[in-house]
Amino acid sequence: MGWTALSELVPLYPLYALLFLDIGLSAAEVSLLFAAWSVTALLTEVPAGALADRWSRRGALVAGGLLEAGAFVVWTVAPQFGGFLAGFVVWGVAGALVSGTVEALVHDGLAEVGAEGSFARVNGVMTSAELLVQVPTAAAAGVLYALGGYPLVGWASAAVCLTWAALALRFPEPPREPDGDSLLDTLRGGVTEAVRAPGLRVTVLAVALVGGLDAVEEYFPVLAGDRGVPTVAVPAAVLGITLAGALGAALGGRADRLPDRALSVLLLLSGGLLGAVAVVPGPAALALVAVAYALYLAVLVVAEARLQERIDSARRATVTSVAGLGVELAGLLVFAAWALGGVVAVAGLAVAVVPVVAAGLRRPAVS
Repeated sequence: MGWTALSELVPLYPLYALLFLDIGLSAAEVSLLFAAWSVTALLTEVPAGALADRWSRRGALVAGGLLEAGAFVVWTVAPQFGGFLAGFVVWGVAGALVSGTVEALVHDGLAEVGAEGSFARVNGVMTSAELLVQVPTAAAAGVLYALGGYPLVGWASAAVCLTWAALALRFPEPPREPDGDSLLDTLRGGVTEAVRAPGLRVTVLAVALVGGLDAVEEYFPVLAGDRGVPTVAVPAAVLGITLAGALGAALGGRADRLPDRALSVLLLLSGGLLGAVAVVPGPAALALVAVAYALYLAVLVVAEARLQERIDSARRATVTSVAGLGVELAGLLVFAAWALGGVVAVAGLAVAVVPVVAAGLRRPAVS
């Protein structure tokens, strides 16, 4: 859990968009960088999961940290479009190596000591820590920038990545029996399992759709500004929503013990509160957003736990990465919904996925 927080304590995270603009890149060039990052992540997500299953999940995490550190070194020594592009491609691969691998490693580590039933609680705390660490990260970014500008921020970010890569070396990795499969066999088998295994494929779809809804976080500053919050106070308003989300994620372990029907009700309520933002005036609307986000993250934590429960093979990271790929694609639906109808359309999308969530997160009946 401490490793999760450290991996997000990268001072460049809140500043890199400003770095690009201050260097003199155009809006089109910045958009191209983000597009290259997204495409790289999409193309490498599932192969990276297969590599973690076939080779070493701990090794994949270490490699991810080393690559991300390398990306920030490139940005620091070559702060121009070509350097940023190369860094984003490397960072995209690094993110793919970590995505899906963490959940698989944590689940199997808990299973090794007979505590796999605690995965929802542990995953909730990890998700909460990732949100809470945004506060010290922003503070550290400001201090480092004041002391040494973007170069100091860049070197410090690379150092943080190297540190969490070194910590990953100490993670226990339960031994797995070699199955003789090649990397391609592992990739093919994991994808086949994710899309064809009865029960599992619906859960993969549910996790993808629920996870994709998290893209609405990108619009929290927009919602704050539209509801009359002064620009100078927008970061504080968004921080309030983030803290509420951290609380919701931390309660995910308790939500996992609720009846299956309650999870659909929570997501339905979250969508309803988000839709009500359209008619609630002023900053009070942000309180609704905060509650909606907390309820949503509690459901997301449970969804990720149910996915791990249903995977019954050595291809855990690959299957989880298939769901991660679905999350990225589902996030595009959120962007499209916002473009078409704003917060109301996104709320409608959240409500629309409830039936899939009900089916995908239902626990098997005990005979």
